[in-house]
Amino acid sequence: MPAIGIGCWGIGGPDENLGLPMGWSTGSGEQEAVAGLETAWRLGARLFDTADVYGHGRSERLLGRLVAQVQRSDIVLTSKVGYFAGTAEHGFEPRHMRRQLEQTLDNLGTDRLDVYFLHHSNFGPGDRWLEPAVEAMHEFRREGLIRVVGMRGPHRYAPERLTIAADGHDDKNDRFRRVFGLVQPDLLAVRDHLLSPAARSEGIFAFAAEHHVGVLINKPLAQGLLTGAYNAATPPVFGPGDHRLRKRWFTPGAIGLIDKGLRQLHDLVGPDRRDLIRIAVWACLDRYAHAAVLVGFTTPDQVRMNLSALASPPPPPEVIIQARAIMGQVQARLDDAGEVFLDEPARRT
Repeated sequence: MPAIGIGCWGIGGPDENLGLPMGWSTGSGEQEAVAGLETAWRLGARLFDTADVYGHGRSERLLGRLVAQVQRSDIVLTSKVGYFAGTAEHGFEPRHMRRQLEQTLDNLGTDRLDVYFLHHSNFGPGDRWLEPAVEAMHEFRREGLIRVVGMRGPHRYAPERLTIAADGHDDKNDRFRRVFGLVQPDLLAVRDHLLSPAARSEGIFAFAAEHHVGVLINKPLAQGLLTGAYNAATPPVFGPGDHRLRKRWFTPGAIGLIDKGLRQLHDLVGPDRRDLIRIAVWACLDRYAHAAVLVGFTTPDQVRMNLSALASPPPPPEVIIQARAIMGQVQARLDDAGEVFLDEPARRT
């Protein structure tokens, strides 16, 4: 099997954090979630990614039920800190980070994490908590509580989308480079898929290669949009606490645009949904030699489909190039239609 891990955000269920919907309302009960994790294990997955804020511990606790069944040395566990502050002054206040890490370890039923990520890059006014957070992460590693320090690639802190237009922010790439220089991470978490702008993708993987760090790619299937899971004629209905309520790409118009591209992809790679999954995931793995890809799930059937789609050899390079060209055109049309986030202020003209 290629370098595939299992993303466990979806099994956290519906949730809100920082005044925003941050979870998944369409998902599984506990038994189905655990069955999905066990199915992934039986099919060869060994990397599992979660976070303290995914269901405020629910995802970690469910994953802990798999951890209890396997040899700890055989499973790779990653989690994240920073998006949940609780009663602390900030999510990156070091004592709060330590409490969150201890709770994460308890939830997972382990004494260590293989990777611990800084979940975002907002460290408070004047970056007050940046250096303390970095020191905390490296202290956790010195103590053997974590093996690898990770951070996210260039991105925007979710609450800032409510008040600041996209072109009103500081350059997120400049900020990323500054934070990277202080954190000195071993691993980056990067969102990438066939609908990601080509220049952004090429830039972050070139940066990773230059600095000799690994990359953990998330959302390779664009949360189901690249699998044909959504239908513009019968648009999805999301309940409270679902992050997709905020995202234009899950509205009928955007789904219709994406579907036109998927029809072209089918003509290129084959008629089955597994053909779409295969090209989407291999297009990510093709980006960088030192990358692993996370595929999320809410049901065991999704796990079986995702992992079985990768049982065959990778598509030829020329097919990946054509697939990127097809979906790159779709991405341009989506950008022309409006901001990704429905509650995001419009760009200034």
